[in-house]
Amino acid sequence: MDEFPLYGLSEEHQAIREAVRAVCDAKVAPFASDVDEFARYPREAADALRAADFHAPHVPEAYGGAGADALATCLVIEEVARACVSSSLIPAVNKLGSLPVQIAGSEELKKHYLGRLAAGEGGFSYCLSEPDAGSDAGAMKTRASFEPGGDGGTWILNGVKRWITNAEESEFYTVLAITDPEKKARGGISAFVVEKSDEGVSFGAPEKKLGIKGSPTREVYLDNVRIPASRLIGEEGEGFAIAMQTLDHTRVTIAAQAVGVAQGALDYALSYAKERQQFGKAIAEFQGLQFLLADMGMKVEAARQMTYAAAGRSERGDADLTFFGAAAKCFASDVAMEVTTNAVQVLGGYGYTREYPVERMMRDAKITQIYEGTNQVQRIVMARQLLAGVQSEL
Repeated sequence: MDEFPLYGLSEEHQAIREAVRAVCDAKVAPFASDVDEFARYPREAADALRAADFHAPHVPEAYGGAGADALATCLVIEEVARACVSSSLIPAVNKLGSLPVQIAGSEELKKHYLGRLAAGEGGFSYCLSEPDAGSDAGAMKTRASFEPGGDGGTWILNGVKRWITNAEESEFYTVLAITDPEKKARGGISAFVVEKSDEGVSFGAPEKKLGIKGSPTREVYLDNVRIPASRLIGEEGEGFAIAMQTLDHTRVTIAAQAVGVAQGALDYALSYAKERQQFGKAIAEFQGLQFLLADMGMKVEAARQMTYAAAGRSERGDADLTFFGAAAKCFASDVAMEVTTNAVQVLGGYGYTREYPVERMMRDAKITQIYEGTNQVQRIVMARQLLAGVQSEL
């Protein structure tokens, strides 16, 4: 699936969308409210996605995966987010966490960890942020020191990672750590694979969040965690570059997530507007509401097209991916926040209650403007790309 039309899905991609939607309608959407209400991990969704091979569709076939291209992966995430944003973080974070291995890992690492991920033997999380290093990721303090010895030596990791999605649920973690304090982000940070079972790995209490309550967010503590040298991803000092390259690709998946939750809110608002009666007729017949719905639909589709265009660049590895990834993530997440808020407005007082899903969608949508780089950071990224002349026409 290397080629796909820019303004329409191929038959294969459309079939993927339909297959994912069927799984979500049956196994994800019915549990979304309960997952949110009790802030519990979406086991039903996790099991269903794993059974259908949608839990980590991006893993290449060579390592036992489905071999989905960037657009197909976005379609999976979009459709799951349409039903339950917490559940969509399963395929999204599995790609985020494992992509550094796929991009720069040794063949040994790829076979072992991508193979286990594809087989459903554990999820993959991404450990970049720290308590004092969020947008300024290069200011991290987690350290990795090398100890020579048999079998190539050992790396010893110490530090704290914060805001780690699906922490403790995942079995595997890509961890960024300083290996040369003098160089820091410019060649002084390296990437490693850490396992949940490694001695010295522990987790904090789950964060109490506004939304995506079914996806646990915890601190990850690394206390003299000893791992073999073979778990270094790429070369020593390449970690920060690998991390940024990863985000160029995975920001597109957050855009897809945003499109999905916006579409879910629009779908519900449209259905409600056609059924709700006021002043003797359906509220969908009032022009003021029609204008609101029209704007919602228009912006969702614009966000979708931008996301798919960015997915094409991700698949090809185009030079302007950094701009398009940032633009798609920023625009789609802003649209998601606006559309979900307007969906609550369409439902009026009902939309403000937990009996209806749009208030959950509104709360879930907010995080898409924040994680994998706030939208303020995305605008900095876009401006730098524009000023450097790295942008092409569609």
